[in-house]
Amino acid sequence: MKYIKVIFIVLLIFFVMGIGLLTKILFQLPKVDSINSYVPSESTLIYSNDGKLLARLHKEENRQVVPLSKISPYFQKALIATEDPNFYTHHGLDFYGIFRASLKNIAYGRIVEGGSTITQQLARNLFLTQRKTITRKLAEAILAMQIERRYTKEEILEMYLNQVYLGHNAYGIESAANLYFGKHAAELNLAESAIIAGLIPGPELYSPYRNFKSAKKRQIFVINKLLEHKLITEREAKSTALAELGFSPKNLKRRGEIAPYFISQVLQELLEKYGEETVYHGGLRVFTTLDTSMQSAAEGIISEFTSREGASYNFSQAALVSIDPRTGFIKALIGGVDFFESKFNRATQARRQPGSAFKPFVYAAAMEQGISPGTILMDTPTTFDVYPNKWNPKGTWQPRNFNKEFNGAVTLRHALEQSLNIPSVKLLERVGIDAAIDVARRLGISSHLEPGLALTLGVSEVTLLELTSAYSAFANSGIRVEPIVITKVENREGVTLYKHTVTEKVAIDKNIAAVMVDLMKGVLARGTGFRGRIDRPAAAKTGTTEEFRDAWFVGFVPQLVTGVWVGNDDNTSMKRVAEVGVCPRIWKEFNQAALANLPILDFPKPEGLVRIKICRVSGKRAGSYCPTEDIRWDSFWQKDQPKNICDFHQLVHELFGFETEKDETN
Repeated sequence: MKYIKVIFIVLLIFFVMGIGLLTKILFQLPKVDSINSYVPSESTLIYSNDGKLLARLHKEENRQVVPLSKISPYFQKALIATEDPNFYTHHGLDFYGIFRASLKNIAYGRIVEGGSTITQQLARNLFLTQRKTITRKLAEAILAMQIERRYTKEEILEMYLNQVYLGHNAYGIESAANLYFGKHAAELNLAESAIIAGLIPGPELYSPYRNFKSAKKRQIFVINKLLEHKLITEREAKSTALAELGFSPKNLKRRGEIAPYFISQVLQELLEKYGEETVYHGGLRVFTTLDTSMQSAAEGIISEFTSREGASYNFSQAALVSIDPRTGFIKALIGGVDFFESKFNRATQARRQPGSAFKPFVYAAAMEQGISPGTILMDTPTTFDVYPNKWNPKGTWQPRNFNKEFNGAVTLRHALEQSLNIPSVKLLERVGIDAAIDVARRLGISSHLEPGLALTLGVSEVTLLELTSAYSAFANSGIRVEPIVITKVENREGVTLYKHTVTEKVAIDKNIAAVMVDLMKGVLARGTGFRGRIDRPAAAKTGTTEEFRDAWFVGFVPQLVTGVWVGNDDNTSMKRVAEVGVCPRIWKEFNQAALANLPILDFPKPEGLVRIKICRVSGKRAGSYCPTEDIRWDSFWQKDQPKNICDFHQLVHELFGFETEKDETN
């Protein structure tokens, strides 16, 4: 009797403790109704202009929520057969499953099967920790029963499939389907479904990317479960086990494997506009301007030239930007040779001296002031007065041409085509520094421009994106359109948060733009950019800086403006002239690929110009005594066309009796 009393007291104590523990758990449990307002962390998706997924932005959880109707029935069956065969009949707890799992675990001497239902796992994932304690198991069981009373089986299954962790930061079946097979959850076949369903007990342990043998064993386990529950036939089981699996390991690579520098620019703009929480957890859908075929071509060409010719020219970095001048859409962007070695974006962040690539702004100012393309400029040794400083106390400057030679009298057109420095400085002196800066600003140059005569030689630093965008107005009949990377942003419900509208601004007169295009066509046809010639109307300008530290080439057709830069991050000088030898060929190869399926278009012809044959020595109309080497065909504004015939060579002939090869075409 005494022992019975002791046993009764002990049982009573345990009962009271159990009631107390249960009461404590019930008071601490979260409200299941909070699921209604629960918004899971969801990755932001970035799409190209041609509809391809470029990147998923997330931190700890890479997730894309999808409805049950967009999840493969094969996967639903595989999951239920493996994780919870009695899912559609129990009410949150599967007592038979718990008993069966306990017997198996005892028989094997280790845990080979769990007893938690899908609903219990959902409760744990949503509300509880992963720590294995009695308190947590009791809370899990109570929450599971509460969830079952409030939600349908389909709702529970959908929530679970969007919550479950499936390895490599992939949460939910949609992200896992993309990670492992590069497809949507709705597209998974039976073999693929069995592989992913087998990951749930140990996503990293059984990952096919880390341990294919273990992943295959788990797949066979799932297939056998499907067979055991008569969800597939033996023939289906065998064919599924033998089916080839097309894994997509490239999806394991870090954010922005396609166009990483472009993605970085998109991310920067998103963070500035929406903040980290929304960008990394809010499930935004971001639509961009990128053309994946152009981007792929650019990446391949930059990589090839750098590896093939970087050593011979002594450059280690390159950048490229390509813009549709009509919309401002950035179609391709390369900020460096290898993003994962250096995330510094040389297309948008690096400010470098553009060299002679700045000259078109000076020449455009000259065109606005009515100076004709056929105007004669003297390429002769010249000393200019400049502001004195400690490096130049005398305040004098004697610029030189690249080849250290002088060409005498040249036309303005020829000076631009051959990128002659001395005539360009004289032209800037004539049009005025303020006028040149004003043109550059209107075209889109926002960086600081040092107001001096060296401005025309590109001593003020700019970015490649800035310079390329400024050239866009030349290609677009003088119309400036701001460059952009994002066209539209939607939230996870598909509501549009932002939609870009193209805004045009007249930067220069359309006829001035047409004249500039005509001048810059000559750079490709006869000038320093001849290695960039393509089989369609195009215009361009080359640029190099002192001691060959930078090489540039910006060229365009009516549909596309592309800028190329090569150099070294530490400003080490390059060997030979990459401005002429490398950049035009990079530009050419890229445009041949990028424009392959675009129609051949030409630019508007300039108006108000007349073509006249002149003598470059006198600047007058060529006469019969003018030698062939001094005769040029060029364009003049009608008000400025030379009216008099050259009398210089006739006078030379009469005074000295020099015989020259006369022009017989007059």
